Amino acid sequence: MKSLSITGVVKSFGAVPVLSGVDLEVPGGSFIAILGPSGSGKTTLLRIIAGFERPDAGEVRLGGRVVDDAGRLFVPSERRRIGYVPQEGALFPHLSVGRNVAFGLPRADRRRGRVMELLEMVGLADQARRYPHQLSGGQQQRVALARALASDPYIVLLDEPFSSLDASLRAAVRAEVHDVLCQSGTTSILVTHDQDEALSMADRVAVLRGGVIAQINTPAGIYGLPNDPELALFFGEANLTDGVAAGDSVTTALGVLDVASPSGGAGRGGPEGRVSVMVRPEQLRLGAVDSSTIACVVRSYEYFGHDAVVRVQPDNGSLPELVVRVRGGTPLTPGMRVGVSASGPVVVWPLADGVADGGEKKPE
Repeated sequence: MKSLSITGVVKSFGAVPVLSGVDLEVPGGSFIAILGPSGSGKTTLLRIIAGFERPDAGEVRLGGRVVDDAGRLFVPSERRRIGYVPQEGALFPHLSVGRNVAFGLPRADRRRGRVMELLEMVGLADQARRYPHQLSGGQQQRVALARALASDPYIVLLDEPFSSLDASLRAAVRAEVHDVLCQSGTTSILVTHDQDEALSMADRVAVLRGGVIAQINTPAGIYGLPNDPELALFFGEANLTDGVAAGDSVTTALGVLDVASPSGGAGRGGPEGRVSVMVRPEQLRLGAVDSSTIACVVRSYEYFGHDAVVRVQPDNGSLPELVVRVRGGTPLTPGMRVGVSASGPVVVWPLADGVADGGEKKPE
């Protein structure tokens, strides 16, 4: 296993900037997800790591060795020992499963049973003689992963590998792929636009935004402690409101709440004065309307089996519509009156002078 270090990587296509100074450290043996919307440069960054593209500036190091300095020094992709799993698997249709995995392996490795060892690892030892068109989409992706691992790579790169799978297959296949990669101990980098994929598979998640890494943290850290409101909304639902922070608490229209510390628990962790406050849907509770709750009217109820999402409109005009996540059960019908209460710790960010929630300038 090898570590990867990316420093100041810049890339443009013509007059269109794609990467604007990416810095990223990937420890050996770890699993990093690079998350961003379509067009954010995720695949371009992956192709630079693989050696399929060259940066305009910056440096890429693999195991401490420079493989691209955007100048004269360049190690071609075939000499980097990097496994690559593209979106569609890209298996050779005229080759059997076994020969697809063996493609590029020295003859000695084929004779030593390396192919069957890899197919056993991905649970397809009984499919070696079949052809790609005879396999399901999930099986094809596992064959592509086995082929990527065949040369014992330092790093495996996965480029949106589950995007073409049916929703019913996606969760199962990504769990299988995750298990295989953990078993192999190979350093792994996944690029995806799917937050669930990133949060469920990776040790750490790096968000690519505006051509740079906007934040990198553990899945729990990046969901619970996003760097700004935009990132909060990118990772699931979030209720944003104004407040006034002082010490370890913040006063809001939802009441006085504890402020999250940098470690994620309650404690000293935020700015003083006027702030924007994030309350996740699961931090809100529904109950009776009384002196301890905010009176609201139910707008909608979405049932997902294991839980449900309820949207409510507070009577209090200082609060926007709120999103509440509850256990799935008896539906709440639109028009019902409910009480809402909140619990901390909550994340806060300073509000710029003269700017209210939503980025609108306050009237003078």
